[in-house]
Amino acid sequence: MDTTATHPSAPDRPRAGWRTHEVTNQVDELSGHSLLETDPALKEALQRAAADAFLPALGEYALALGRPETSAIAERINRVTPTLESFDKRGRRIDRVEFDAGWHELLALYRRADLVAMPFRDERPGRWAAWAAGFYLHGQVEAGTLCPATMTQASIPVLRREPALWEALRDQLFSTDYDGRDLPLAHKRSIWLGMGMTEKQGGSDVRANTTRAVPAGAGGRGAEYRLTGHKWFFSAPMCDAHLVVAKTPDGAPGCFFVPRWRPDGTKNAVLVQRLKDKVGNRSNSSSEVEFQDAYGVLMGEEGRGIPTIIEMATYTRLNCVVGSAAMLRQALAQALHYARHRSAFGRRLAEQPLMRAVLADLALESEAAMQLSLRLAQAFERQDDPGERTWMRLVTPAAKFWVCKRAVELTGEAMEVLGGNGYIDDAIMGRLYREAPVNSIWEGSGNVMCLDVMRGAAREPNAFMALLDELAEDLDDHRALRAELDTVRGWLATPPDQLEPLGRRLASRLVLLAQAALLRRHAPGFVAEAFAASRLDPRWGAVAGALDTRALDVDALLQRAFPA
Repeated sequence: MDTTATHPSAPDRPRAGWRTHEVTNQVDELSGHSLLETDPALKEALQRAAADAFLPALGEYALALGRPETSAIAERINRVTPTLESFDKRGRRIDRVEFDAGWHELLALYRRADLVAMPFRDERPGRWAAWAAGFYLHGQVEAGTLCPATMTQASIPVLRREPALWEALRDQLFSTDYDGRDLPLAHKRSIWLGMGMTEKQGGSDVRANTTRAVPAGAGGRGAEYRLTGHKWFFSAPMCDAHLVVAKTPDGAPGCFFVPRWRPDGTKNAVLVQRLKDKVGNRSNSSSEVEFQDAYGVLMGEEGRGIPTIIEMATYTRLNCVVGSAAMLRQALAQALHYARHRSAFGRRLAEQPLMRAVLADLALESEAAMQLSLRLAQAFERQDDPGERTWMRLVTPAAKFWVCKRAVELTGEAMEVLGGNGYIDDAIMGRLYREAPVNSIWEGSGNVMCLDVMRGAAREPNAFMALLDELAEDLDDHRALRAELDTVRGWLATPPDQLEPLGRRLASRLVLLAQAALLRRHAPGFVAEAFAASRLDPRWGAVAGALDTRALDVDALLQRAFPA
């Protein structure tokens, strides 16, 4: 029987006359391309870092990430979010987080590319730049999966200082064979590590933590302890183990290796209270947990927990910088693709002067963030050199402050390029916008980063001055940049109590000078000069795109950003 007349909404039998228009002038999201081949600046940076041996593998990875199927997985796992199963069918406590299959697919893709342990295991030059490039490529497609990857990688230099633990875990940390099973450590082919520092009452003030650890025997380095307390943010609870800060009997913080399963094969007493309902980073699970006499092993000496975990944070902060640069890159690529194909008022958006100013500003910011990210990665590779350690200690927190904050602002600006299409919740621009703040908050908020820069400069003023001298080598012939450099030098003579209110200005100026120097050394002149001219203009920065483009080669900037 024909039911169309009585059921006009039947989707398979539309009534005549319901087709009101043709769909035109709509632009699909950018996908189906190599994320490496469309990024000339990144390829140049890898070649400068002598990372040529890694380029074939990175090229394959960039193609895999650029596939429409990979984009579809990324979209799905941020919509079908993790769920917590506290108990099994018979009431046994399991605290298991279940993920969409796509989560495991992307983690496996990353692990097979050897991007977890490669900088520590591979001795070839350019390894850290190659790792940063791989992380940067992955972060353009899906960021949540980079959380356990970041913490696992950052745990390696800390675990290396613990001979017994390192001997037991090395092969599983170095493995490229993904193993997503929930099993005791001894039964896993590869493992993931997380971290737990933050408590309700303390936040960034880890010394305010109340979780306590009591030795099960004599105590001391490598000994068993029992942990009791809580963590307000416990990243990626399905990791095979976590590094946790807790107070030892003398009241000083210690760092503990806390596995998900005890050595006897029973589940450790780390009880997941709930998963966090986060603004972004939704594919990844973050949780609140309680330790109820949980098994842990002391790493390092009692009372040295904060320096131990800070070493790990030095690496995770680098990942925050690279991850935010990745978001800036993807936001730019999507905005530029849309503007080149969308018409309004009789012209393509990318042909309209105001839009060109916005896109040029996004392009400059993106390349500057990428250049700084790979320069920092090289410093981690060459950290035996005192000058490179200064880049690690002083520029990394400054870069985390600046680049992560720029990602928050500019993902919103790029979203606006797409108008209403960008504001739709299931589109990539919305995901980038929600994701961006996490890197600015995680591993130390902006103020914490600025305090780290100032404290580092106060402890090592000669090293800071040497860093500024290094930057001056690329800024000598630019009067305005040299004046900016002299201003920063002058601030170092300011008493600490008076300098602290200027912390954000100091960190941002340091980053802008570093980016300007790197672009003047490595980028084409039209990029370096446009960056310096815009960033030194006192009118720049209130909103993106407030550039005087009349003197800029906008066509060259946009073509370099993403070749048409």
